[in-house]
Amino acid sequence: MTTFTTPSQQIVDVVTTWEGVTTHWGDRGELSFRVGRREIGHLHGDHAAHFLFSRGLASELRAAGRVGPHPIFPEHPKLAARPIRNAIDVADVIELLKLNHEQLLARAAA
Repeated sequence: MTTFTTPSQQIVDVVTTWEGVTTHWGDRGELSFRVGRREIGHLHGDHAAHFLFSRGLASELRAAGRVGPHPIFPEHPKLAARPIRNAIDVADVIELLKLNHEQLLARAAA
């Protein structure tokens, strides 16, 4: 029998192995990934991920087409969103979360 793992579960399975990462359910049903009290991003089910990046990184990621505007705050220069439609999106969401995780750990070490 084949076991199907949802996109969000695939992301959770990887991200929660990283140093200090915990998950928390939000008021709007989102599942956030945190290091301490700082969020590195959150999922809205299996269809979207939202992030808060530094202004420069958010701009680079938008220019590269890896993220788009946040649906509620499209003009916010640091907020971004990524749809999750396939395995490529799952892998990129994991990489985007990793970028935030690494930046957060680097800031904490400084």
